[in-house]
Amino acid sequence: MSSFDSSTQSLVDRVQSFISENRRAVLIGTAAAVVAVGGAAYYASTSRGPDDDSERRKKKGSSSKKRKTVKDKDGPLLEERSPKVADEADELKFTAEQIQSMTTEERISAAASLKAKGNNAYQQRKFAVAAELYTRAIEVSPKPEPVFYSNRAACYVNMTPSKYDLVVADCDAALQLDANYVKALNRRGAALEGLHRYEESLRDYTAATILDKFQNPTAAQSVERVLKHLSTEKAAEILSTRERRLPSFTFISAYFAAFRTRPLPALPENPTTGDNTLILALEAHAAADYAHSVTLVNEAIEQGISWEVGQAEALNLRGTYKFLMGDIIGAKEDLLKSIELLPSFTQSWVKIASVYMEQGDPKQAFECFEEAIKHNPNDPDIYYHRGQVLFIMNEFAEASKNYTKSTELDDQFVFSHIQLAVAQYKSDNIGNSMATFRRTLKAFPQRSEPQNYYGELLLDQQRFGDAVEKFERAVELEKAKPPPMNVLPLVNKGLALYQWRQDIISAEECCNEALRIDPECEAAVATLAQLSLQQSKIERAVEMFTRQAELARSEPELQNALTYEFASKAQMEFLKNYPHMATQLSQIARGMAG
Repeated sequence: MSSFDSSTQSLVDRVQSFISENRRAVLIGTAAAVVAVGGAAYYASTSRGPDDDSERRKKKGSSSKKRKTVKDKDGPLLEERSPKVADEADELKFTAEQIQSMTTEERISAAASLKAKGNNAYQQRKFAVAAELYTRAIEVSPKPEPVFYSNRAACYVNMTPSKYDLVVADCDAALQLDANYVKALNRRGAALEGLHRYEESLRDYTAATILDKFQNPTAAQSVERVLKHLSTEKAAEILSTRERRLPSFTFISAYFAAFRTRPLPALPENPTTGDNTLILALEAHAAADYAHSVTLVNEAIEQGISWEVGQAEALNLRGTYKFLMGDIIGAKEDLLKSIELLPSFTQSWVKIASVYMEQGDPKQAFECFEEAIKHNPNDPDIYYHRGQVLFIMNEFAEASKNYTKSTELDDQFVFSHIQLAVAQYKSDNIGNSMATFRRTLKAFPQRSEPQNYYGELLLDQQRFGDAVEKFERAVELEKAKPPPMNVLPLVNKGLALYQWRQDIISAEECCNEALRIDPECEAAVATLAQLSLQQSKIERAVEMFTRQAELARSEPELQNALTYEFASKAQMEFLKNYPHMATQLSQIARGMAG
């Protein structure tokens, strides 16, 4: 985790909070798309509902007793318990000629007897015998029941090794006879999972969960388990082949805004081509022409830079871009070389601390800050970024001390004031936080960031009207600046309007405007994806989640986007296979939300 803080990171957190309110529902069915207005909606009951075949058993008047076995995760393997019957030696055996000569009633009776014997054999864990008896029941029956195939599939599951291909084939047959057969869906889902056919497995688990009206926690857990496997596997595959690229302008500019500007390094008396190219790279960087700056700094290093300060600057800049592109190892190498060349280079120390945090090593990160202080004890950047590390570790009191120290050394850096107010808020010092924000708003009347952050805190307090007012003021200030503008206040405004008035149209307009300005704004894409779900626009949601995955910078971000992409695709397939369920889903979801 990096130690910088910005409006980007804050808004991404808000979007993730918005997602988490609906996460359970999104993962287990399209019902999520019609509820969850302004708060959490819970779709998975904590109490276990009736099992898959309760209605089937009620119709037949059978006993509802059930027994679980080691390999059956979705409950009882058999649809009914039968009384003890004769031994397998007494099994009914019919030739094709005998079956052909039997009346329909005789065949139905024989099939029922074979099924009962199969149930008995199964209860005695004689799975091969039970499978054979169910096979005979299928052969003799004039119209085989879905339960015959499902029970035989249960036998195949419990054989050693499990015969997953046969399980799938039998569940296919059962579902052709009864598309709503939840137990068969769960069994086929488990078999497909065993065959590593995860997307098909997700399809079945999702359908089973929805058809079971979200009352089976085991099925919902299966959905989440398969989604995790799919997203982890796919994310690793994408990252292994994807060309590294810079994130959105909004993200990059917010990152660099967390560092105070520095003058360009003085060129040596006789600069080389590489020296001059480095100055061009730094100038492009200062002009926010980041893509050009990346190209130029790479060229400068290839051309050769003649003096050590310039080399350290170049490695710092290239390492920073690598960090932003997700090349953590490459960033670490460049930043360490930069420090080796220029041990007093505060920015390189601060940025290598961010790398260590990304690698989950806060101890090493704090050692970097201590080294930086030894060289430049009065550099306010050190204390600001150390405050950031403490902040992401939830050490808000210590973070506040560092922000205060940074502000004492330079009170013109707006982010130190903002982060102090946020840390106070996180520490439940609401009064101090609001007072700090009001002072910051007064001290920096032309900066959008205080307005945006203050709006977020107001939104957290559900002061929706005040929050929207702050976001709108932030948008005005951004539009008054030279382009391109920071679009995050626009996305925040959209989220606020949705949470306040459930005004999806205005929320989408805000996000679409943000994307017109910055087509790669991750927060706008993520928000549009969620808003699409709220309107049951599943295809649109899939498009947005796919786009979010393309923009994801880190592996966790990519996995999150892929999780929703796969879940939404499974929901689309469910509605395709069960179109009559769309209205019922709305009713189920509203009932659970109430």
